[in-house]
Amino acid sequence: MKRTVFFISDGTGITAEAIGHSLLSQFDGIEIEMITRPYINSIAHAQAVVLQIDQAAEKDGLPPLIFETIVDHAVSQTLKMSQGFFLNVFSTFLGALETELKVKATGHVGKSHAISNNYVDRIEAVNFALDNDDGARTQFYDHADIILVGVSRSGKTPSSLYMAMQYGIRAANYPITEEDLEYTKLPAPLKDYKNKLFGLTIDVDRLVEIRNERRANSRYASYAQCQFEIKETEALFQREHIPFVNSTRQSVEEIAAKIMATQNIQRRF
Repeated sequence: MKRTVFFISDGTGITAEAIGHSLLSQFDGIEIEMITRPYINSIAHAQAVVLQIDQAAEKDGLPPLIFETIVDHAVSQTLKMSQGFFLNVFSTFLGALETELKVKATGHVGKSHAISNNYVDRIEAVNFALDNDDGARTQFYDHADIILVGVSRSGKTPSSLYMAMQYGIRAANYPITEEDLEYTKLPAPLKDYKNKLFGLTIDVDRLVEIRNERRANSRYASYAQCQFEIKETEALFQREHIPFVNSTRQSVEEIAAKIMATQNIQRRF
């Protein structure tokens, strides 16, 4: 079953994404297309998003799931004219908090950003993870707190982004390719950063399944190729004394916790 999910916010959308991802991770067997629409802070912006939601509903034959953190009532009501199933992250909790605290919520747009002085650090960490994803910009590895290494589709990107978003960790990641495995030593871009490396591996059957979703019936997704890459990459980790963890049956939260504990990395906020 496929569902389109919108994360809609009058700010950056990080709050809606973080809560939405956490909730959706509890459901298996659902194919999800995720769309983020930040800075929806006017009726005109909301009307444009309504069209997009309705188009997705028509395409899927089901109402898209909408996680939104819109404070402005008029903007929120405009969005609800669409064919979406809405979950307003703020309204779910604000009423109960107002009752308990006996104080009325201010309703200020973007107020959540003032809660933490580390908001800029979070954004910079996320941008670093995105800019240094999949072996890009290796010249900036000296700025990384951690560099995740492993075969393609072993969970490096979601782990990097989770650590960036939740802890402000500057995480890069580098894919070990078949070409890298022709040699018995670390790829050149990594050799000067051995103390920052942490490996991810994965069960062969699971890797075959994931790769077939991307490139069905290809050599890249074949059992033999996946088995070869995993075996040789794990051997590389062992030769170079690089700590690693199997991501197959662990959540991204568990993976991040093990990485930070093993490497003695402290969260920035």
